[in-house]
Amino acid sequence: MAVDLSFFQSQTAQQLRAEGRAESRAKDLLLLLGHRGVEVSEEDRERIVGCGDPDVLGLWFSKALTATSTAEVFASDGESGADAG
Repeated sequence: MAVDLSFFQSQTAQQLRAEGRAESRAKDLLLLLGHRGVEVSEEDRERIVGCGDPDVLGLWFSKALTATSTAEVFASDGESGADAG
């Protein structure tokens, strides 16, 4: 008897996996910022946790490796982040 595995390839399953990846990346980003001593306001925390795009969270994570503030993490390419404070 064959098992129907179509659910695992469905749009719903793909969306659930993407949400799980985004949630995991958000937690990793907050952990990294905390370990680096970067202060994260409640507003910034909500922005990070509320972001459902794993690619954006990945970009923020990369920036957080060297950032000294969340303004630097959220700065668009070309923005210094130093002017945001």
